[in-house]
Amino acid sequence: MGFLFYQSMYAPAFLLKAIYRQLIILVAMFGLGAWIFMYYEGLSFLDALFASVSTITTIGLYVPHNGNLGAIPTNEVILLIIMIIVSVGAAASLLQATVNAVVNGDLARGEAERSLIKRMKNHVIVFGYAHLGRYVADKLGELGIDYVVVTHDPAIYESLMKKKVLAVLQHENRPIVALKEAGIETATTLIAAHEKDPENMLIILSARRLKPEIRIIAVVHDEQLVDTARNAGADVTIPSSVSVGHLLALSAVTRDLVGIVFSEKVGTKEIAQFSVFKSSRLVGKKLQELAQFAHVIGIVRKGELIQNVFDPELRVREDDTLLVFGDPAGLHELEKEAEAL
Repeated sequence: MGFLFYQSMYAPAFLLKAIYRQLIILVAMFGLGAWIFMYYEGLSFLDALFASVSTITTIGLYVPHNGNLGAIPTNEVILLIIMIIVSVGAAASLLQATVNAVVNGDLARGEAERSLIKRMKNHVIVFGYAHLGRYVADKLGELGIDYVVVTHDPAIYESLMKKKVLAVLQHENRPIVALKEAGIETATTLIAAHEKDPENMLIILSARRLKPEIRIIAVVHDEQLVDTARNAGADVTIPSSVSVGHLLALSAVTRDLVGIVFSEKVGTKEIAQFSVFKSSRLVGKKLQELAQFAHVIGIVRKGELIQNVFDPELRVREDDTLLVFGDPAGLHELEKEAEAL
């Protein structure tokens, strides 16, 4: 709604901005025509202005010297020819600029976008939208987090504009300009999700230069460039191939994989869920007894989440669903324990 509001507010002003030069030229030609008819025909100002408008618009309500072209002075003829040619060109340009501004709405949309971005605070800048960036942006939208997309691709930019998604088109290799237009001064996070690692490195360096305290999360497609991204200024680096590889491998081991945690402090950990069957060896055990396999971070019992998972007396029951966190090997063993004998 905000985008539509600003677009409707700025549309008239920027329509005028698109055509004001042509309007000035036409007004000047009307004035020139009025002076010509006053000087050569001896008409009053109002009659001369009427004759000028009639001539430029080709209505033809006034004809100098009653149509006797031979009686018209040479200088007047020359001035009238110049006036008509310039007026026709200005009118054609005016029509074209009006159609472009009204049909495409580029000026109004662009200004509405810039105005909204200037008013944003604590938003996220998503760099790249061709692949991963699109999913990142969609998820941020689901979470209700404001974001601005920065892209090189004019087609993607136009598509985002039509969807009323705030976006900035980066021209050539000008990341600093694009980041400023995306409101980096008030942004809290930059997610570098471009499909090319060099582009991500360049945007990381630029963002760190413009705003040293901004949090930068970078996707790295070449695992060997992880350290390079960190040295460039990324706070968090996520190697895409490694992430997908872990996910596929762990999915083969754990049937109910929920997620994966990549941490420099604790290493790669897995989050999974298991259903406790009737004859499982886990039934009746305390949660502390499961710590040899993994850490239980939640229990779903009869459709409700148990809040006191840290209660030392809490025991596992039949049909419980356990949410657990730990090493892949430990979770694999716990999954076996949860199955029926």
